[in-house]
Amino acid sequence: MLTTILCDLDGTIVNTDPIHYQAWREMLLNYSIEIDEISYKSRISGRLNPEIVKDILPQLSVTEGEKFADEKEALFRERSSHLRLMEGFSELLAWTQTHQIKRALVTNAPRLNAEFILEVLGIKEVFHTIVLADDCIAGKPDPEPYKVALYKLGITAEQAIALEDSPSGIRAAVAANISTIGIASTHDPQELQEEGTLMAIRDFTDLRLWTFLNSLIEPNLAVIASNV
Repeated sequence: MLTTILCDLDGTIVNTDPIHYQAWREMLLNYSIEIDEISYKSRISGRLNPEIVKDILPQLSVTEGEKFADEKEALFRERSSHLRLMEGFSELLAWTQTHQIKRALVTNAPRLNAEFILEVLGIKEVFHTIVLADDCIAGKPDPEPYKVALYKLGITAEQAIALEDSPSGIRAAVAANISTIGIASTHDPQELQEEGTLMAIRDFTDLRLWTFLNSLIEPNLAVIASNV
């Protein structure tokens, strides 16, 4: 029985990738490194900042790498005051409230970014729990953040559905044995399905999503009706 929807943040409930891409591009140009959208998706999107910096700027010390990442995220926040929820997500929130489905946020986003984005979007209070990679022994693609979310909510993987936009996020959710729906805002739908998603949709207006979600609720309603 579905009791919880676990949501990623960047690229899933809000399309932040164009801003992240430009921020990374500008910061890396300071080191004469040019990236395009293809290299951004393959080497940056969905990964943790320490891993990205170590990969692309191996000459930096840990302290220098942290300073670089902090400056990049500050640049991102500076340009993110206009963010809007992904189309259809407000309706999904209303649906979860109607059917008493819990909501959790599971993200690799740095704490300051996550807090800033939720504030801008006006959804700071809608999640029953928030799990940041900063609070876990490992971030996505490791399943640990999702396992932590399940533990904090006191539920099993079978009671949840994950919403993810990146291959690394999908790998994390699938490795935690959670049924996962891909949001193809940043990656090709086929690529997401190859990672093990139930389906890959462009946004939350897709009829396939609603047909699937309602199919999980209707059996529960039938049981309730039979007991009346």
